Amino acid sequence: MKRSLLALASGAFVLGAAEFVMMGILPQAAAATNVDIPTAGHYISAYAIGVCIGTLILVFGRKVPPKNLIVLFMAIALTGNLLSAVSVNGPMLIAARFISGLPHGAFFGTATLIAKTLADKGKEAQSVAMMVTGQTVANMLGVPAGTLMAEFLSWRLAFGLLAAWAAMTIVLALAWIPYVAPIKDAGITGQFRFLTRRGPWVILAAVFTGNAGIFCWWSYVSPWLQKSGNWPSGLVPLLMMLAGFGMVVGGLIGGHITDRWRHAGTAALGQAISCFGLLMVFLLPGNQMTSAMLTFLIAFGLFFVSAPQQLLMTESGQGGGELIAGAAVQVAFNFGNAVGSIVGGAMLNAFSMQYRFTGLGGLPLAIVAVGLLAYYSWRCETNTDAIHRMHEVKVD
Repeated sequence: MKRSLLALASGAFVLGAAEFVMMGILPQAAAATNVDIPTAGHYISAYAIGVCIGTLILVFGRKVPPKNLIVLFMAIALTGNLLSAVSVNGPMLIAARFISGLPHGAFFGTATLIAKTLADKGKEAQSVAMMVTGQTVANMLGVPAGTLMAEFLSWRLAFGLLAAWAAMTIVLALAWIPYVAPIKDAGITGQFRFLTRRGPWVILAAVFTGNAGIFCWWSYVSPWLQKSGNWPSGLVPLLMMLAGFGMVVGGLIGGHITDRWRHAGTAALGQAISCFGLLMVFLLPGNQMTSAMLTFLIAFGLFFVSAPQQLLMTESGQGGGELIAGAAVQVAFNFGNAVGSIVGGAMLNAFSMQYRFTGLGGLPLAIVAVGLLAYYSWRCETNTDAIHRMHEVKVD
């Protein structure tokens, strides 16, 4: 792997772990800040709000070289995680989590552009997938590690280590990421011109509905594993590592296929895999084997779509809107997460806390996402640039 991709993947790890680690340490953080669990849920939503608002950094950073933006984003992540580690009350932790979320969407939009620009010809999607691997590894290793730290040491230590990791990433970015020219300056309004076309809205709607469908189930995966899968609570972190492994494998395979086929077609295939998994969550009787298999399968599909969707949006923003377009994927992703959690909770209330119905609640949304991606591939992706991604083969 190119060293530049390692630096980008390191940043993706920081942000991926910062986003999801709170779910594993929520009880300890709530107790330390003297709030109840429902109120502590604001520590999660504050990060998501930061993701959405932080995208506006790119509006005013369009003339800044992308490498410098990556350093800026990691500096903000360092500040937010350090403040989280030393927070003494609820309002301070909410503010710290908001700051931690600010660079998230903007980072992935910028990192996608860098990874695509520096990639070998014909391997753009694989390059983006390797960058995103940092986020999936965070789910496989970082989040369970943070949960264990909170259980046996201190929840503050998790944020302290993330702050240190962000500092290390700044050094790696300065040393390993080469100069990449800023995007074309299309002005403030010109950066959003891509949104006047139909295609980008179809992609964003697919990201939103697809993630909303999956997070109907994923938001409640821990109690689902225990209640439906009959797994003891002590083994849930291992199953989260299995899910993270599925994300890593899915992301790499999705990137490999994207470089050889239609981007939207690949995303539709990955979304269909998760869609099938949600159907099986509802239909299959709960036991340890099926719940473990479905945990891997749905997580596999969740990140199978990551590289093609990031590339689709970055390419749709060509002409000055690349960074905003790439960041918009993360905004749609986080909105989908929030809505999915609400829909999943409503299904649990409606069906007497039977966790398999979270799969049924997410299924229609996931089906809509498959349909939108298939539609985009059919009507908007007529030129797949396949001729430009062909490799010359010499025969002796």
